[in-house]
Amino acid sequence: MILLGACAAWALVTAAARGGRPEGVLLAVLAVSAGYAAGRICGALLPVVAPGAGALAGLGLAVTAPHTSASSPFVSPLGHTGATAALLVLSAGAACCAAWAARAPGLRFALLLLAVGVAVTAGVLGSISGVVACAGVLLCSAAAARMRRGPGLAGLAVATALMAAATWATAEHALPSGLTDSLEGRLTPHRVLLWHDALGMARAEPLLGAGPGRFGELSPTVAQALPSDDKPHSAPLQLAAEQGLVGAALLVTVFCWVLYVLWRSPRSTPVVLTAGAALTALAAIATVGNALSFTTVTAGAGLLAGMATARPLPDEEGGVGVPDRDTARG
Repeated sequence: MILLGACAAWALVTAAARGGRPEGVLLAVLAVSAGYAAGRICGALLPVVAPGAGALAGLGLAVTAPHTSASSPFVSPLGHTGATAALLVLSAGAACCAAWAARAPGLRFALLLLAVGVAVTAGVLGSISGVVACAGVLLCSAAAARMRRGPGLAGLAVATALMAAATWATAEHALPSGLTDSLEGRLTPHRVLLWHDALGMARAEPLLGAGPGRFGELSPTVAQALPSDDKPHSAPLQLAAEQGLVGAALLVTVFCWVLYVLWRSPRSTPVVLTAGAALTALAAIATVGNALSFTTVTAGAGLLAGMATARPLPDEEGGVGVPDRDTARG
């Protein structure tokens, strides 16, 4: 609550100092908080049913969301494609978590089929990033039974840091020319220019930023592009541009806190690592897209984190007993 409150308070501070519209940040903080609280409650009462129902809900939202004609969200991130990929990866993670929590072999197999179906749906919808992310979650979930919790979560943190560093290096043109050209071909030069504008704003106002929601007003790339959604399509760069380095640091701290509470979770290690892999995949999508601009995605992320850190009641039908903390961390 302290971290999320700090995120909301800093958005208000920067809006008061620089102008802008902090409503989007406040709504995202509220969605994460509500989702996390609901996940803790539902995960304690229904450790199998809750993530299974969440997976179906996320799949339904992704299927019914508006879609663009682009063949890949990495090629054309504008619109709802990033949110679709994010919802699909959260759904796959929730289904795998439910499968690990289920006792009956038949129910576990059905939930795994649901997770595979989510990945297939991503391909049908043309979401290449969704297919790759869902496949990564499935592979991590399959390997989770043989992994230790601490090293696994540390590896996920390193992967997220590398993704963020690669985004910054691409925006700075700090990578070798051949690699930069290849990445720009997939990401589109337009998005790289948006990232470059965001870095320029962060350098100009490193402490307070330009103000929440003001990127579209100040970005030359946005002014030259029609239509445009006024976002740089990178959550860390957007916060750095609009709320300064403090805003970006708060985002990083919240993600590290999620990994920490997963490490301390009483749930089994496969459930924890599966949820961690799904949230890491979401972080990767948000690093190169605008997925966190959608309330359904932020609420879903909080819901999955809450269910993966809930303490299940030992006598609930279809649930699992509360493991010893030392065993759970193993």
